[in-house]
Amino acid sequence: MTAPARSPCGLDPLIHEAARLLIVSVLAECQVADFNFMLATTNLTRGNLSQHMARLVEAGYVQETKEFLNRKPHTEYRLTAAGRSAFKRYRRAWRQVTRGQGTQDANAKAPCS
Repeated sequence: MTAPARSPCGLDPLIHEAARLLIVSVLAECQVADFNFMLATTNLTRGNLSQHMARLVEAGYVQETKEFLNRKPHTEYRLTAAGRSAFKRYRRAWRQVTRGQGTQDANAKAPCS
């Protein structure tokens, strides 16, 4: 598993994708969340949520635990230490990118220029 490339602004493109940003934000607030909770919270389809989770698991940002409860599949997710660290870096980079936006004059260079 290799670390995702960073954008010129330092934003992790794996997290920056809207659905994955939502997923990581939810998991950052929870110790653990099951698949049905994530479905209800994110309003993603089952297939879409599964695909985004697979990308985050593959990157080492999310830990996935599968088991059977009452003979039904039950999947839980939690952010790994690497995932928490990546999200922290993402938030720091986002603050850097958006710092002072709306107060700069029209000729000022954007942070990523």
